[in-house]
Amino acid sequence: MTEQITTVSAYAAPAPEAPLERTTVPRRAVGEFDVLIDIKYAGICHSDIHQARDGWGEGIYPMVPGHEIAGVVAEVGPGVTKFTVGDRVGVGCMVDSCRECENCKAGLEQYCAQGNVQTYNGIGKDGEPTYGGYSTHIVVDEAYTLRIPDGLSLDVAAPLLCAGITTYSPLAHWHAGPGKKVAIVGLGGLGHMAVKIAHAMGAEVTVLSQTLRKKDDGLKLGADHYYATSDDATFEQLAGSFDLILSTVSAPLPLDKYLGLLRTDGAFVNVGAPEEPVSLNLFSVIAGRKTLAGSGIGGIQETQEMLDFCAAHGLGAEIELIRADQINEAYERVLASDVRYRFVIDTATI
Repeated sequence: MTEQITTVSAYAAPAPEAPLERTTVPRRAVGEFDVLIDIKYAGICHSDIHQARDGWGEGIYPMVPGHEIAGVVAEVGPGVTKFTVGDRVGVGCMVDSCRECENCKAGLEQYCAQGNVQTYNGIGKDGEPTYGGYSTHIVVDEAYTLRIPDGLSLDVAAPLLCAGITTYSPLAHWHAGPGKKVAIVGLGGLGHMAVKIAHAMGAEVTVLSQTLRKKDDGLKLGADHYYATSDDATFEQLAGSFDLILSTVSAPLPLDKYLGLLRTDGAFVNVGAPEEPVSLNLFSVIAGRKTLAGSGIGGIQETQEMLDFCAAHGLGAEIELIRADQINEAYERVLASDVRYRFVIDTATI
């Protein structure tokens, strides 16, 4: 693969709203600082569905989703120093950035001033579209490749590259830990990892879900409390309770009600991204000096920190392993909240 661009098998959405289908896509030749990764597992993130169906704006087609990638290094470029053939590695939501702006230099490549290069549905520095992890192989610069610790199985590690870091980053930034009361809105792909991580950090963890259907799961994952948001009494009972609320849902929420659950100086942080706008009465943040915030993924250094943290605490995603020909069915099940808690594709079936 070093000498020429090659094609690899993949599953792609040929057009918006179209079912994903088996195809081939090009992969660049392995450059001086590149690693060729033999992908073993790829997680299905709700954002894959948003993008494959043009929910977040116009996409680039054919689109090969997948930014929760776990595999093994199959080849390295001559300048690579971080990895050798056979290493267990992962790739998350980005595969490059400008590397020169203030954010990149501070290890915040996810907030690159010029915009990072997304793992899929993006344009690389070579001007070509990027294709994601629903494929057999990917070529990535070593600087944007993560090491998966031996303590984590590759299948349960794959979702950590998005669901894990998307929740770890805000929990760390807003200092979840002993003495802090943290609420997680939604117990899905992101939410279940948020519960595990917040619990491992030492926080008192509450799940806020539409119903009590997953209460037993939530408590097993590490939650101390579990409440139904469909019950108005929940918002009365928990008013002024939390230091931090992390919303992992991708549906618009009645923000004013949720902001009422914060203590003075508390923060409500969104990592779920609804397709629709949301409304807000500013008095909800003025009263109590509250913060309404958002958070993306983490930088490369923080993502490695998250993987090491998860390995140290035995935290992997709760997964349902599927074949590639089940991807379209899995999308519908994600939309129906019928997965506990992350679909992972066995890429040997592509």
